Amino acid sequence: MVRDLVLGFIPLEWVHELDFSSLEKLNSSYISDDLRERSDDIVWRVKFRGRWLYLYILLEFQSTIDRFMAVRLLTYVGLLYQDLIKSKQLPSAGRPPPVLPVVMYTGDAKWTAALHLNDLTEAVPAELNQFQPQLQYCLIDQKRYDAAELEKMENLTAALIRAELAEEPQALIEVLNHLAMWLDRSSQTELRRALKEYFGRILTKYDLPGVDVDALADLTEMQTMLSERVKEWGRPYREALEAGRKLGIEQGREEGAELAEAKILKRQLTKRFGLLDEETIAQIDKASSAQLELWLDQVLEAESLQDLLGES
Repeated sequence: MVRDLVLGFIPLEWVHELDFSSLEKLNSSYISDDLRERSDDIVWRVKFRGRWLYLYILLEFQSTIDRFMAVRLLTYVGLLYQDLIKSKQLPSAGRPPPVLPVVMYTGDAKWTAALHLNDLTEAVPAELNQFQPQLQYCLIDQKRYDAAELEKMENLTAALIRAELAEEPQALIEVLNHLAMWLDRSSQTELRRALKEYFGRILTKYDLPGVDVDALADLTEMQTMLSERVKEWGRPYREALEAGRKLGIEQGREEGAELAEAKILKRQLTKRFGLLDEETIAQIDKASSAQLELWLDQVLEAESLQDLLGES
């Protein structure tokens, strides 16, 4: 999983030189209880050109964006170095190893927090800048990936992101079918069990009558059961989805009509009374469709903007 995450989603050429046969997970006990409550941190180390490289993977499942994520990671990396020094686990050269901080974000809103610590701090003279802490992290903002492109990738992380992006159960079943065949090896028992728990969490966002996820033994049982049940609960789900889509279209038509009326009114008022100020534009933009129609009917008879817009 870590290999696929790094190779598939970190756009740096040198990651292909990593020796993934040396990959091992480390104990992250050095993280304080206060910090642990806000993250699910995973630290791995892997050999890079004969020396250890540490991967700090922060799985960010919050719906809100942490503006100071770079500061959090600076703290985490500092604690990692402190722990390596205290436990005498520094490389043979006695220097702290390089760290690649990775944030995997699953929220709906686009990630807007600064990726570089320098972008958070106050501007300082060049002479002072050299003394400031430096840190930049790699962001994986999964909602920004295209589902079609992810489908082409033979990559476990890509499959999980496809599952998160699935808008209907059928798309989720396709991912499960793929994984069930892909992981059909006894050596993947632990991973299959973990994925079963993961998909069980994803399924909670669907209303699937008759589906008892907790009763399923593994990923294969989940895939088989969902495939058998898809015809039973797929129709009402699609009907509800279609009803919602139609409602959205009707609402969009109404909003589009209001925008067109407001645009025409602004154009006519500008021809009669000159450029409109911001207050007038805001008043028009906030008006209802009925109010806009009334103003349009009266615009040719009004002697001034106040005469027209002052009446509701």
